[in-house]
Amino acid sequence: MALIIIIVLAVLIFGYFVSTQRSLVNLDEMCKNALSQIEVQLNSRFDAVIALAKTAAQYAKHESETIIQAVQARGGNSGAAANTPAAINEQSDLLTQMMGRLNVVFERYPELKASELYKEAQAGMKQYEENVRMSRMVYNDTATKMNRMVRQWPSSIVASILHFVEKEYLKVDNEAKKDYPNLDEAFKK
Repeated sequence: MALIIIIVLAVLIFGYFVSTQRSLVNLDEMCKNALSQIEVQLNSRFDAVIALAKTAAQYAKHESETIIQAVQARGGNSGAAANTPAAINEQSDLLTQMMGRLNVVFERYPELKASELYKEAQAGMKQYEENVRMSRMVYNDTATKMNRMVRQWPSSIVASILHFVEKEYLKVDNEAKKDYPNLDEAFKK
């Protein structure tokens, strides 16, 4: 009778171990996939920034050539993979800087802002921004699930044995926060 209980317990423990291992592998792969999706979106976003810069070239030859060269040198053609949260955060910061430089050119040439090419490119940029935002949310949600399994008992035992570690979260874009309207000031009026 004791042997049967030991065998049943061993089967249950083994079943739990296998089930937890599969869940951890599934979440780990989902995190990798989400990072890959963000990298794809960031590359598309670089292409859109270059398209905006080329549109600007029709109006501001000198400024836009400098920006196009800077974008291509520092971003989309660098070959650096954005397969870690730190690399993704770095590329996002770089894109924010490039857009800032482009916006200076657009402010100098009001007729550029009125052009149909500019409007289409700007709409494309907004779509890429939304895609990146959604991809970041998917990654952080998946990382949260993974981190729970890695930290919670008893799955933490399996995670430790199999060397699964917590995933790093993507940071909040502090540059974008600067552009948020100050609601305190708006309601004081």
